[in-house]
Amino acid sequence: MQTLHASKCGLSTAQLPSYILDVIDALTKAGFEAYIVGGGVRDLMLGLNPKDFDAVTNATPAQVKEVFGRRCRIIGRRFELAHVYSGRELVEVATFRAPPKKAVTSASGMILRDNNWGTIEQDFARRDFSINAMYYQPRKGIVLDFCHAIDDIKNKTLRLLGDPTLRFEEDPVRMLRTLRFAAKLNFSIAPDILEVFTPEMTQLLRDISPHRLYDESQKLFTMGHLNRVLPMLIDFDIWRQLFADIDPEISTFIERAAINTDQRIQIGKTINPAFFYAVLLWKPFLERCEFYANKGMVAAEARAQAGLDVLKRQATRTIIPRFAETFIREVWEMQTRLLSPKPQQIQALSTHARFRAGFDFLLLREKSGDQSTQGMGTWWDSYQLMSTDEKERAISQYNRQRAKSRRKAQTGDVVEPKSVSVEIEPLVQETAPRSRRERSRDRSKPERPVQMVTSGGSEIRADHPILKRKRVKRDLNQVVFGPTQ
Repeated sequence: MQTLHASKCGLSTAQLPSYILDVIDALTKAGFEAYIVGGGVRDLMLGLNPKDFDAVTNATPAQVKEVFGRRCRIIGRRFELAHVYSGRELVEVATFRAPPKKAVTSASGMILRDNNWGTIEQDFARRDFSINAMYYQPRKGIVLDFCHAIDDIKNKTLRLLGDPTLRFEEDPVRMLRTLRFAAKLNFSIAPDILEVFTPEMTQLLRDISPHRLYDESQKLFTMGHLNRVLPMLIDFDIWRQLFADIDPEISTFIERAAINTDQRIQIGKTINPAFFYAVLLWKPFLERCEFYANKGMVAAEARAQAGLDVLKRQATRTIIPRFAETFIREVWEMQTRLLSPKPQQIQALSTHARFRAGFDFLLLREKSGDQSTQGMGTWWDSYQLMSTDEKERAISQYNRQRAKSRRKAQTGDVVEPKSVSVEIEPLVQETAPRSRRERSRDRSKPERPVQMVTSGGSEIRADHPILKRKRVKRDLNQVVFGPTQ
């Protein structure tokens, strides 16, 4: 072990938020050891901005609860932790771990229970990567480095502590973490990890709960380097373990969506991780829609059933929460509504709760070379920037083009697609709604016979030109009203 000066590692208390110092100070005042550990220390040393900070202590979760009282909540069964709230912020406080006295593992070697308390030296050995095993005591201004992690940071190398095969068997999710850290930090992976990172090893991910794999997939989507990690998922055969019916290839659509997601994160905009799932599952969704359409199912029903099938199939890998599934299906449904909107519904569509997500999805499709959008992504993009009067003119122009396209479609003429104000035939032809009374009257009305007029022994039909006399408009000035004189 080597003790480093925090200042020489580029660390100072001025970089730390008040909430983590509050937790460290409270534990120290109660007589316990307390350190900042993990990604927060690593990112500060790399000059990055940490998302959060974790603490580690020799106090058990129950003792941490005594220190913080109602501000603390103990969670976890396999790996017990204390969540401490400091204002609106949450700090995860772990207790020093020791090797289990009696290993409780699955048949593949995955640790099932890990609540054995120990010393800081034992805790270091239990951590996965060397760059995450530095302990920072801000009040003392020191960093404890047990494995020369400072050298790995300088060399930009990702190295596992201990035997990589054993560490992956203990927790297969470490394979996902390996790729995530390599992509996020732009580190190279140590050769001993690459030797055991085989397709056979990735099969261990099938033993992980689909709920946990969904959480890990969200970390991949939201780390800000999604476009860099996607090829790695394919190269290391992780893709097939995360996604059920998605071909292991990065289409132009997926690539553009990944770049767009990274850009939004870099400029501080919020993202919905379920949006990228909607992008990934779009192709299987279309294939399933075509399957039901070939069976003669109505288009709306085919889309609804296809969405259920695709999401249910994906649940065998990662279980997407119900609210996220609803979001994904609404984004898919908005594609049909945005492609062929009724003129009187355009304004309402632009204020729909899912309009923004649906529009972004449509525009990404169009920019990726999807010809089926026929320019409507650009149309909606221009529409949002217009004034009220310009929107009314745009809707009128769209309505005229819509009527013109329908007339051409009825006569059999080919309608050339346009970039703006183009008509796309709806998937379902809707007739004008009629009231129940009108429908009942039409059913009960007997079919009127054709009226025949006889003239000079020959019959003249009611539609004969001689009977179609024009009505002469009378001049009311020549009409005397009231009683006759």
